[in-house]
Amino acid sequence: MPASPIALITGASRGIGAATARLAAARGWAVAVNYQQRRDAADALVQDIHSAGGEAIAIQGDVGDEAQVLELFAAVDRHWGRPLSALVNNAGVVDKPCRVEDMSAVRLERMFRINVLGSFYCAREAVRRMSTLRGGAGGSIVNVSSGAALLGAANQYVDYAAAKGAMDVMTRGLAKEVAGEGIRVNAVRPGLIDTDIHASGGLPHRVRDLQHLVPMQRGGTAEEVAAAILWLMSPESSYTTASFTEVSGGRL
Repeated sequence: MPASPIALITGASRGIGAATARLAAARGWAVAVNYQQRRDAADALVQDIHSAGGEAIAIQGDVGDEAQVLELFAAVDRHWGRPLSALVNNAGVVDKPCRVEDMSAVRLERMFRINVLGSFYCAREAVRRMSTLRGGAGGSIVNVSSGAALLGAANQYVDYAAAKGAMDVMTRGLAKEVAGEGIRVNAVRPGLIDTDIHASGGLPHRVRDLQHLVPMQRGGTAEEVAAAILWLMSPESSYTTASFTEVSGGRL
């Protein structure tokens, strides 16, 4: 029986990352659940996956710190001893609503360090392991962007929207760069999704308050985003790269 393909999902202790880890494990992936602070949530998720017959480990690491990213990937290598097949660049942060003129250097540095540099660090390490030019067997990278990259998030999160816009450009450029090396790079752009990231940005009722702007008249779920991510990870999307899947209920 062939070994399960391995997926590393960053920021997987909650929300979209956790939903993706659960679905991936249910579909036969071995899952590395990365987390930064919520060890309790990551451990509980791994236990749930084990109880359901799946394979998973939890690995702490701040994706905005290059040294920790190197150790994160090394830990995956050590644990399974076989190549990584998929990376989901899901880890990210948002901040309190704020106009650009009031944004501090500390806020901006954190926003771009985690959301942009972290995605680059992880993508770089994944390519080093997956590229057929480096002896790898290929693989899939899925970047979790945001509908904010298209809308701009004026008066709230322009910095977050700009960081996700940078992720979109990286998706397109990297996809073209490694398409001939067996690696597909795609992105999903979630819209108003009912997760606790909104509370961390000071707007716990944001989905409820804005769902009237969505053509489908509701917020989405983490599970709906996870389903799109799993399709992009899987061989079912074997001819898809440099693509963007909108999971936004029609709000663009």
